Amino acid sequence: MATSPGRTTSDRRPKLAVWKFASCDGCQLTLLDCEDELLAIADRVRITHFLEASSAPGPGPYDLSLVEGSVTTEEDAERIRQIRAASRRLVTIGACATAGGVQALRNYADVAEFQAAVYARPDYIDTLATSTPISAHVPVDFELRGCPIDRGQLVEVITAHLAGRTPDVPAHSVCFECKRRGTVCVTVAHGTPCLGPVTHAGCGALCPAYDRGCYGCFGPSNSVNFPSFIPLLRRDGMDTLDVVRVLRTFNTGAPEFDAVSREELQR
Repeated sequence: MATSPGRTTSDRRPKLAVWKFASCDGCQLTLLDCEDELLAIADRVRITHFLEASSAPGPGPYDLSLVEGSVTTEEDAERIRQIRAASRRLVTIGACATAGGVQALRNYADVAEFQAAVYARPDYIDTLATSTPISAHVPVDFELRGCPIDRGQLVEVITAHLAGRTPDVPAHSVCFECKRRGTVCVTVAHGTPCLGPVTHAGCGALCPAYDRGCYGCFGPSNSVNFPSFIPLLRRDGMDTLDVVRVLRTFNTGAPEFDAVSREELQR
């Protein structure tokens, strides 16, 4: 077997595995989009299991597992337990894995009705009534949010693992990113409803930079003040259903968004 200079046939590089559950594959593609950074990562780790990039998976145990997607079947629930048992560290990537994803909208409805409306033979479909994050089933070492995730943050998580330190991923809100970018607040200047004050940073305040309100792609920030925030959305023209809809998107299953949307419907 050919080896790189300085590397023996006994490859002692840490093993990296990437796993997919119920998702669109966007967060896995973010890893492939790292391009130059991926070349450096590939030289430091042995990518053992990554079906998006290779159809020849390798065996565990794995030093670091990146998991995309939510748990929506009994098979998923069993498979994630097996992956956890085979992984020294497990990091969830993206809104599906960290909050159940947009498919968690099923949690508020009758899945049987959905199946009957969508599929000609619903009896062929085997699914759970809910879509849940990976952390609802196994311990998770770190959660990387986003829909999709930010590639810079992904590289930081992998690099931190290799260095044996905690990932340096900001926990502040999108408002901080707007100020750092020099973007005029769309709410203050134009009265545009925006989830920036309660949304986790990571996108670089992309939507406000184009005069649109934040949609909450990165989920709730570590410090949220919904009792003060919801009245601002109402001031800017949102009614109860508008508030519920804006919270029930990519991160509808996030506990903070879920609790507020339920409270709004009970008003």
